[in-house]
Amino acid sequence: MLSADYPKHIVCLTEETTETLYLLGEEARIVGISGFTVRPPRARKEKPRVAAFTTAKLNTILELEPDLVLGFSDLQANIARDLIAQGLTVMVFNQRSVQGILNMITMLSALVGALDRGEALLRKLTSHLGNIKERADKLVRRPLVYFEEWDQPQISAIRWVSELIEIAGGKDCFSELASQPQARDRIIADPMEVARRAPDVIIGSWCGKKFQPDKVRQRCGWQNIPAIRNHQLFEIKSANILQPGPAALTDGVTALHEIIVSWHQHATGTPRITEPSQSWKN
Repeated sequence: MLSADYPKHIVCLTEETTETLYLLGEEARIVGISGFTVRPPRARKEKPRVAAFTTAKLNTILELEPDLVLGFSDLQANIARDLIAQGLTVMVFNQRSVQGILNMITMLSALVGALDRGEALLRKLTSHLGNIKERADKLVRRPLVYFEEWDQPQISAIRWVSELIEIAGGKDCFSELASQPQARDRIIADPMEVARRAPDVIIGSWCGKKFQPDKVRQRCGWQNIPAIRNHQLFEIKSANILQPGPAALTDGVTALHEIIVSWHQHATGTPRITEPSQSWKN
């Protein structure tokens, strides 16, 4: 009887599958990664970089002879098409929610024959999310949060970020846009709409570009926004929140919760009633 033969040479076109494979202890299977990969840091030292996000080094990938290529979303559809045309096996995930991220981890662990370790990782991640939510539920007030994914044009939070804001104790200022998978459909056409919604907290994560709170403060008509008036502008590194993988469910949600707790202390004049949980590191 033939036994299962799992992929031995995997190319990861985005960071979240690389991070997941490292967390599963399956990093030896990876033969190529995205040039934008920063998690884990050692991956950049150990693995060749073969792709950006919407472009890839096709010939280099072919030379690596992968038996599986992992990608993300319709934005990599052309890369996937070209690789499939060359006879490679390509799996493109399309997770856009917290549950979708968890499902991706389950599927990836099955693809490499590491279901037990995948289940252990899922338990750790869901436990951490539960701990964050439990602490958030103790807050007396929940701030209205404007999360800005890009500044020109202004783009609001994607679905998994919006869900994590709620888990962390806040309320997404533009939750009605979060279900839109395409960034172009989350563009805030009228910047004054942010002012009208009066967020208590503004968080910038400009997709690889440094957030500049001074520029946000200077936007026309924004001076009376509570977040600006009360100096509640923060940055979360995009690598920690905007990649739909373990990072968002660990460092990302923890950073959100710390910001919200800090706002709560400032707004209510009460001492910290919750400490950020880093249970996923245990």
